[in-house]
Amino acid sequence: MPSTRLLNMKKSVNPHRPTALPGSAKLNETGFWRTQRPIFNEELCTGCTRCAKLCPDACIIMRLNKEGKLKAQPDYDYCKGCGICAAECPFSAITMKPE
Repeated sequence: MPSTRLLNMKKSVNPHRPTALPGSAKLNETGFWRTQRPIFNEELCTGCTRCAKLCPDACIIMRLNKEGKLKAQPDYDYCKGCGICAAECPFSAITMKPE
């Protein structure tokens, strides 16, 4: 069965560049074309929420870890790898790694 992300793409003029269908961002996973991904260091993360607030795709979710502390977790299905979170983290808890 084709993946969800392929089902939600329509044919475009250029077959090497599919175009996402209009609609909810939840239907159009965009993370598969990024060239770098953010790596979150949970030990350095203070839970300040700055990365989540500044993420243009709202793909950073703040969750409580096992110790009950607020930590950032990315949703890689929607992360485009822009690097804003890493650039803006005041604690250097996020680094960008090539895919």
